Amino acid sequence: MQIIVRDNNVDQALRALKKKLQREGVYREMKLRRHYEKPSEKRAREKAAAVRRARKMDRKRAERDGIVAR
Repeated sequence: MQIIVRDNNVDQALRALKKKLQREGVYREMKLRRHYEKPSEKRAREKAAAVRRARKMDRKRAERDGIVAR
């Protein structure tokens, strides 16, 4: 990863670097690696995330198609 510092503006380059790291998911990865996670816990976490994504996608699809589900 490379950020170019222009006109000695380190603050702007630092902001750009932080934004890039956030988009790449580096901060999330660091947070997960602070403590050991058992493989079963990892599977459960990933499965729960997949369920959340699927539900969110279904809600968006229903909203787009004009179906109101309550």
